[in-house]
Formats: sequence, C-alpha cells, structure tokens
Amino acid sequence: MKYLTDQLLIEVYHRAVDLQLDPDFIELLNTEIERRNIRLAQVVSA
Repeated sequence: MKYLTDQLLIEVYHRAVDLQLDPDFIELLNTEIERRNIRLAQVVSA
C-alpha cells in the first residue's frame, strides 16, 4: 500500500466498490485511507 499515491489509492478504492470486489479487500483499502487521514467525502465533492 505504501507505494500507492493518495490519488491512486482513492481510485482503486472506488473501482473496488464499483466492481463489488471482496469486502475484506475494500476494508483493507478503507483502513489505509483512514490511516492517511484522507476523507472520501472531500475527495468525492472535489
């Protein structure tokens, strides 16, 4: 995860949700997003 830029992490997260990938994978992405203090609500509205 540390090799992903914030932008790429967000894109991967949204794509994983859209494709309804494994919930554990989505949770892993979400945990990393929270660890980096990225707020998805701000990203979506930006």
